[in-house]
Amino acid sequence: METVANKYISVAYKLYAIDEDGRDFTEEATAEKPFEFISGLGMTLEAFEEQVKDLDEGAAFDFTLNRAEAYGDYDDEHVVELPKHIFEVDGKFDAERIVEGNVIPLMTADGQRISGSVEAVKDNVVVMDLNHPLAGCDLNFVGSVVASRPATNEELAEVARMMSGGCGCGCGCDHEGCDHDHDGCGCDQPAGGCGCGGCH
Repeated sequence: METVANKYISVAYKLYAIDEDGRDFTEEATAEKPFEFISGLGMTLEAFEEQVKDLDEGAAFDFTLNRAEAYGDYDDEHVVELPKHIFEVDGKFDAERIVEGNVIPLMTADGQRISGSVEAVKDNVVVMDLNHPLAGCDLNFVGSVVASRPATNEELAEVARMMSGGCGCGCGCDHEGCDHDHDGCGCDQPAGGCGCGGCH
């Protein structure tokens, strides 16, 4: 049987995060608004892709990725204090968006896009948690494959466009129409983070 290098895959699932406090429902992608990606391009977690890429359309799945396969352990050193002036817009601190609990897209000195959660706003600094929201958790995905077929040349070209500066989230969604629940993927969406890969 010939292996297709780049498949268009969409899946519906419920995601449960498992840590020392138990198992919590975190996120859902429905059949109407599935999580979509193209295999072989690093668009999602490698271990997630490995679990679903060879499944047929309609196949059900229930698997768990350990934290090492997902977003790693929670690292206290990834909680940092950043000077407030870097959050200024037109010379004024962006108090509307930089509030406790918000996920903010950031860029490192070498141009890498990352996201952080605002932990606290102090007099001169903003405390940011740069850990992935699901760091320290095992991830249990329960769902089914909505579609699985060879990717078209047009889809591959669209992914190339996005990866060169379109959406910036690496999740395979179009930024303008993104309604997946990617936490901090650059799409300004609020939830957890599944197969988003690059954002996560």
